Amino acid sequence: MNIISNASRQVILDTETTGMNQGSGAVYLGHRIIEIGCVEVINRRLTGRYFHQYINPGQAIDPEAIAVHGITDERVANEPRFHQIAQEFIDFISGAEIVAHNANFDVSFMDHEFSLLQPLGPKTSEICEILDSLDIAKFLHPGQKNNLDALCKRYGIDNSRRLYHGALLDAEILADVYLAMTGGQTKFNLSNEEVGQEAGGIQRFDPASLNLKVISASADELVMHEKRLDLVAKSGKCLWRG
Repeated sequence: MNIISNASRQVILDTETTGMNQGSGAVYLGHRIIEIGCVEVINRRLTGRYFHQYINPGQAIDPEAIAVHGITDERVANEPRFHQIAQEFIDFISGAEIVAHNANFDVSFMDHEFSLLQPLGPKTSEICEILDSLDIAKFLHPGQKNNLDALCKRYGIDNSRRLYHGALLDAEILADVYLAMTGGQTKFNLSNEEVGQEAGGIQRFDPASLNLKVISASADELVMHEKRLDLVAKSGKCLWRG
């Protein structure tokens, strides 16, 4: 399996829904999307641009789902319906490669919401490439737990804010996990900027924070080092001496 994507623009995506049935079957039981969170990655770097929206599903949220994501009927009562934010969402993800954990779940809900638009909306696969980060995790770590919490622990990613599932927070964490799994990352802290604005960022890996012990070379070791550089210099320019 080739775990390195060729896509220059990726959108790391997560959704929360009115029901938590596993797999796409939840859609056919009538469940709907109530939250969408996306963060943008270009050339494997988080840009700080994101899309985040709560949605009024027009129906009750299952108690089992509320226990997982903490989103209540009252929380989304005054939020827009999906058709009111659909075009803005489509514009944000259009032409990108979507990365989602257990992507079939999220994409099936998105396809269902698009199918209810008037006029009929597109299928997700018609406007985006789709990459399932769970498939990558299973390939890299066969036979192990590969949910988001397990991957955070495996890759040393801080998920202490994840008291409940939340689409934007989970998308941000998934971005860290995905980039770590496939070769490195830059971390942005998202705040309350409007959709599409730049959010301030920090480098996640800070060597100074590790409090590493510095061992200096002894005088004898420095002499031996210079003798070695003398040998290198005889064959041409010695880069270590400028």
